[in-house]
This record gives sequence, structure tokens and C-alpha cells, in this order.
Amino acid sequence: MSGGAAGDLYLVIRTGTHPVFTRQADDILIALPVTVAEAALGGRIEVPTIDGRAQLRIPPGTQSGQKLRMRERGVPSATREGTRGDQIVTVEVAVPQIRDERSREILREFAKLNPDDPREAVWAKL
Repeated sequence: MSGGAAGDLYLVIRTGTHPVFTRQADDILIALPVTVAEAALGGRIEVPTIDGRAQLRIPPGTQSGQKLRMRERGVPSATREGTRGDQIVTVEVAVPQIRDERSREILREFAKLNPDDPREAVWAKL
């Protein structure tokens, strides 16, 4: 408009970080703690999403570090109209702090009833 030559416009966009969510393409990632009982027995838990709260089914026997997918709970896609990414929940099993003798007794009994060695596969590879 001022009579100059046409040129290019460059925009530098910087986004901040979120304390809970991480974005990866159209997917939203979140690490979420669950109790030992929720991981072992399964159940439904409430999960924060970018749209509010949602329910997620935790399968029985869920391991710490396991990733669970919440379909179409991510960011609307900029390249594929009408589609959304997913929300990926990484389960972190929260080991309780044992504060009383009764809880210790219960865990000792549990260990006797379930003598599995989680390191057995590692030793088998050596």
C-alpha cells in the first residue's frame, strides 16, 4: 500500500509448555498415577483432557509405563479435516507409603501368595 515491492512475511510463533499435557503432532500425552489396586484389579478412573474430564478404563494387570489410548481426545488435525488426534495416557503405578503394621502384614501375605519374580526374565537373558 505504500508503493514498495511485494515481499515475504515471516512469522515466528512460540508456544509455551503446559504443566500436565504434552503435544506430539495431533496427539496429547499425559502421565497419570494410578493406585496399585487400580492397576492390579482394573477399573475406571477420571482423566483430565484438553476438553475437561473423561473416564478411562484401566485393564486388570496394567503395568507401570503402559500406554493407554483415548481415541479422538487430542487436538483437531490441521491437515485432515474432521479428524482429531488421540490422548495417550502413560500409567504410573504409585507405590503407597506403608504407615502401619497391619498394611505391612497384608503386603507380606500378598507376597507369599504371589511369589512371582519380576526380574526372572532379565536373569534368563544373561
